[in-house]
Amino acid sequence: MPGPTQLRLKETAVDLTLQIPDDLASRLGASMDELSRRALEGFALEEYKSGNIRKSDLRRLLGLDTRYELDGFLKAHNVLENLTIEDLRQDLRD
Repeated sequence: MPGPTQLRLKETAVDLTLQIPDDLASRLGASMDELSRRALEGFALEEYKSGNIRKSDLRRLLGLDTRYELDGFLKAHNVLENLTIEDLRQDLRD
């Protein structure tokens, strides 16, 4: 039986389907994986900017391991942060 540090909870996830016309997908010049990632990043970024998710949620949604990676992502997308005390507390917990 695994000890407390070995216990891992399985997260469930929702799969979304995005339909893009073939000609448009071709013009975007990216593989399906790249398009999927760009769609995820765009969705996640908008949810963060609108206040629907916190910084820690954004990091988890994007699969980033550290807050430094997330800071780089936000900087690359010209997103200035409005940090709250709760954001800092959550960062410390994570």
